[in-house]
Amino acid sequence: MKQAICMVLVLLLLTGCNSETLYSQLSEQEANEMVALLYNAGIEARKISSKDDTFAVSTVRDHFSRAVELLRSNGYPRNRFVSLGEVFKKEGFVSSPLEERARLNYAQSQELTKTIESIDGVILARVHLAVPEADPLSEKVQPSSASVFIKYRRGMDFSKHVGQIKAMVVNSVEGLPYDNVTVALFPAAPMPARKPVASPPVKPLDLEAVPIPAVALGGVTAMLGGLGTWLFLRRRKDAGSLPMEHRGE
Repeated sequence: MKQAICMVLVLLLLTGCNSETLYSQLSEQEANEMVALLYNAGIEARKISSKDDTFAVSTVRDHFSRAVELLRSNGYPRNRFVSLGEVFKKEGFVSSPLEERARLNYAQSQELTKTIESIDGVILARVHLAVPEADPLSEKVQPSSASVFIKYRRGMDFSKHVGQIKAMVVNSVEGLPYDNVTVALFPAAPMPARKPVASPPVKPLDLEAVPIPAVALGGVTAMLGGLGTWLFLRRRKDAGSLPMEHRGE
């Protein structure tokens, strides 16, 4: 009886302690994409739902470092973008012209970044805008400028799309000349080869020193209940096979 309970506890502890959370507070779509990417690379992963309608992605401890590197090289987790309504949400009675202009530039760069990242093959994008303040006393208008950073999936050719990306940025920002837009393209680094890791020596497990994870308590209760039922039926069966004079003992 005691040995069976110890074996159950050991199995549950090893299962619960071998799982590592990669990222949390994810949308379901992003969590599904991350799990699919890890599965295709031969890395064990699973999606876990949370109470606040967000999701987490976990993997086994031996695959943790490789999973993080694979997700990072593919641009996960994705950037969090704010909408125009969130940028221009009023928090005071009056906003200064400088504050309004800064908000507008930030909102435009966010919208452009989100659009560029939706292009197939783009892993990560950044758009930096420099829009000078208009001087009503000056006859010369200072032109705006923009810098676009794109990290794309290795093996794809993005050089033929530079003109389209520049045209999109020019048409989105007032007073921005085509020649003042710079697009910098960088291919993602290849995944490093997995190095064999020597397994650490196995130490005896001290059940009294290891706390039982909360997630394993339900499984322990269910298994112990089943084990107790089996022992009860076994004793009844053994008692039924005894002679009549020994059944009351």
